[in-house]
Amino acid sequence: MTDFSFSGQKMTFLAEDLMLNYTYSYENDDNQSDTCCSGTVCNWDTSRKFAAVFIPVLYSLALTLGLVGNGLVLAVLWQKRRMWSVTDTFILHLGVADILLLVTLPFWAVEAADEWVFGKGLCKITGAVFKINFYCGIFLLSCISLDRYMSIVHAVQMYSRRKPWMVQASCLGVWIFCVLLSVPDLVLLDTYSEPRKGDKIECIYSFPIDTMSEWRQAFRILYHIVGFLIPATTMVFCYTCILLRLHRGSQSVQKQRAMRVIMGLVVTFFVCWTPYNIVLIMETANTIKSQNQSVECDTYTTLDISLTATTTLGYMHCCLNPVLYAFVGVKFRRHLLELLKSLGCQISRWVAPVSRKSSVWSDSVDTSNTSAF
Repeated sequence: MTDFSFSGQKMTFLAEDLMLNYTYSYENDDNQSDTCCSGTVCNWDTSRKFAAVFIPVLYSLALTLGLVGNGLVLAVLWQKRRMWSVTDTFILHLGVADILLLVTLPFWAVEAADEWVFGKGLCKITGAVFKINFYCGIFLLSCISLDRYMSIVHAVQMYSRRKPWMVQASCLGVWIFCVLLSVPDLVLLDTYSEPRKGDKIECIYSFPIDTMSEWRQAFRILYHIVGFLIPATTMVFCYTCILLRLHRGSQSVQKQRAMRVIMGLVVTFFVCWTPYNIVLIMETANTIKSQNQSVECDTYTTLDISLTATTTLGYMHCCLNPVLYAFVGVKFRRHLLELLKSLGCQISRWVAPVSRKSSVWSDSVDTSNTSAF
């Protein structure tokens, strides 16, 4: 049996369905050979045992930290909803997307530890919800970078204060596009029971056998281009131009803080998602290679474990978004302290007056009208 991974979800296919150029021999032999392509099925116990422990623990950590962080962001935004800027609106949708993605993690954790026990309907719905919010979070980060780029580098306001509905319309457009990207999940995700794994039920993609290779390659290309290459290129270009523009100006404390935050945004995005994309490319190349020549089972096991680890690292980005877009801001901390004070916490001596001229997240001059710093 061969396992593939896409955006954290397992795509599992029977070996005979892969239509590879070599033949598997399904012998009832517990001591299987370690050679993947010499007529014996590889033993995947190592990678499965790793996933059964690693995924539930890390997903639980991501869920807890992500819900607390994004929950605080949404609470502060709701408290200061009358003074939202464009960036605040994007951050609101980003927080919602991160939370909706995080709430799907317990389903995948249960599947990794045991099996999929939630039925075919929830398999399709959970997979689609995951995909919608996975892409939505990345696209919203790109929207924020584009808005800042136009405001700071070209002094052009993409959204007018007099037409606040425009930014909401942009966010709605992002959500609709992400829903369209999730349609294949609603159609192709299904539950499957594998006898060789003790009849363990999994929520997996069920590709048409005659076009399985084409479907799989299309999914991989779609993810690499739409889910990583385009947003990564957009962020690097926009934030590089912003940094150059800020560097040429006066080096005030506010600008130095903004430059540090921008570098943090870009570095964190690449640290979280680049390892997964590299491993995914290696796994794809290894699968293509296996169609023509023998590939050691140790290679498959290493790649499978690496995909599990790097996928979880990517999900931790949902936990870091509140830190990057909110907690580093002096103004957000003040608003948060005010919120805690309203709940009865004795912290009044730490709360400083807050100006209403800029974003909820900014303590600097609102040069761009969208600064989240």
